Amino acid sequence: MNHLPVLPILLPLLGAIASLFVEHRRFGARAQRSVAWVSLGLLAIAVVALFATTADGQIHVYLLGDWPSRLGIALVADRLAAWMLLTTLCLSVACLLHACAGWDRRAPHFHALFQFQLMGLNGAFLTGDIFNLFVFFEVMLIASYGLLVSGGRGLRMRVGLHYVVFNVTASTLFLIALGLLYALLGSLNMAELSQRIALLPAEELPLARAALGLLLLVFCSKAALLPLYLWLPETYSRAPAAVAALFAVMTKVGLYAILRVSQLWFGPGSGPLHGFGSEALLWTGVVTLVLAAFGVMAAARLRVLVAYLVVFSAATLFIAFSLDDTGAIAAGLYYLPHSSFAAAALFLIADLVRRRRGDASDRKAVVAPLPGRAVPGTLYFIAAVAVAGLPPLSGFLAKVALLAQVPDAWVVPVWSAVLGGSLLVIIGLARAGVRLFWRVPDTATAAPTPRRARLRPAETAATVLLLAYLGAMTVAAGPLMRHTDAMARQLRQADDYLQVLRDTRPLMRQP
Repeated sequence: MNHLPVLPILLPLLGAIASLFVEHRRFGARAQRSVAWVSLGLLAIAVVALFATTADGQIHVYLLGDWPSRLGIALVADRLAAWMLLTTLCLSVACLLHACAGWDRRAPHFHALFQFQLMGLNGAFLTGDIFNLFVFFEVMLIASYGLLVSGGRGLRMRVGLHYVVFNVTASTLFLIALGLLYALLGSLNMAELSQRIALLPAEELPLARAALGLLLLVFCSKAALLPLYLWLPETYSRAPAAVAALFAVMTKVGLYAILRVSQLWFGPGSGPLHGFGSEALLWTGVVTLVLAAFGVMAAARLRVLVAYLVVFSAATLFIAFSLDDTGAIAAGLYYLPHSSFAAAALFLIADLVRRRRGDASDRKAVVAPLPGRAVPGTLYFIAAVAVAGLPPLSGFLAKVALLAQVPDAWVVPVWSAVLGGSLLVIIGLARAGVRLFWRVPDTATAAPTPRRARLRPAETAATVLLLAYLGAMTVAAGPLMRHTDAMARQLRQADDYLQVLRDTRPLMRQP
């Protein structure tokens, strides 16, 4: 149990190495899939065990190399980290199930890249060091580059190049911000930085604000906040369905980073930097939410529409996390897995629609027959109700909980943005559903019926699994919301986090 916090990073790494060993053609796809599922099964055991051990409020610190936290690499597992790990695990099970229906054969090194992606995601949620957050960001991003362009050509390769250039630029800014912070404060451990930021002399505050502002800018670019979301709709819409579904959680990494550092560095004990950037993030989140809702209305293709829904959910979370209220943060943490599962399900549904409509693809303006539309139509309806925040599913409960916690000073802009944006999303989803599943071409002008794409059981099962997650979150809303409330309270009590990290001593160096 002492080594439990490192297992969510170590197991995907070993799974990626094993996947590379069995990629030779003599092993075949079955061996690669077996390795992937064994690795994911072991990861599931580790994540569930870590979630159970942190559920009562324990904070586990793992010192890599047995070095003190201020000098070496520290992994910290608390309620929030375990919640993010569990969300990623649930999403990855559905994505791997969908990919194993056949797409993984067309993507070189898919299973190795998939495992490296999980390693980067899990490491980002567990690290207690801002430099190693950068390292795990890069592991995650490099794997995503390969997943995005695997088996692709033409437009996907061009969009993939834009995605790479954007993220390399953001990573460069990340390194510059880290250099400034280290030169100014002499440490990159999050807990140490929290203490040193609170003691900054007045003459060093302008440089500190510049470095911290640059760091927040990088996190906003990862989380797709205005105007740094322009790369996302086209990139996600061109990615393979299983990859796009997994990418639904990648924007949440930037949001997690903002939430973590804002509570550690800009909390009540941070002196003159208390609340740094929160008002700007809140206003930008409001504007991003409105623009994303208009993007849902205007999207010409179903996959682009779903990509704008990812931006919409990220903006909602920016609002929740910037309100500086425990209840709002708790509602946002409940909404976070809901929005990830709903967007991932819609990406999988959009891929099925695209393949079944032939040359019409998923373009809404083209009237074309959709063979066997009952199954995708039903799945789309359930996912649309969930992502729009309509009762009785978990999206509605999350938004009600969020709106109930909005302070009086922010009621008008936040309520107007959330309710107005949700209305636009409902209209956009309804229009897309009518045009793709209901409208039938005239028999005189109808195009030839496209070849019916085979409905693979694994693809349907993956989508149903994601929707089942949403149903489970709705049924268990009470216990889950109590857990997210405890999570938010622990997060806002930054002194406990700092004390546990400070009290953890290397085992071999104890007297």
